[in-house]
Amino acid sequence: MEKIIFFGLVIPIFAFVLYLGGNAIMKGMSAKNANKENENLENNENENFSEKNKNLSEELDKLNNLLKDGALTQEEFEKAKKKLLDN
Repeated sequence: MEKIIFFGLVIPIFAFVLYLGGNAIMKGMSAKNANKENENLENNENENFSEKNKNLSEELDKLNNLLKDGALTQEEFEKAKKKLLDN
C-alpha cells in the first residue's frame, strides 16, 4: 500500500519536472534561433552599408577623374559631389 501512495506521488512530480525541463529547453532553442536571425540581419545591414560606401567612393573617384581630365568644371564637380553625398 505504501508503494502505491509513493509512486502515486512521485510519478506526477517526475512528469512535472520533465515538462518544466523540456519547456525551458524549447524556450532556449527558440531564443538562440532568434539571436541568429538578428545577427544575420545585422551582418546584411553591415554588408549593404560597406557596399554603399564602396560605390560612393567609386563614383567620387570617377567625378574626380572627370575634373582632372577637364570634362567637368569645378562648379559641376561640386554639384555632382553634393548630389552624391546627399543621397
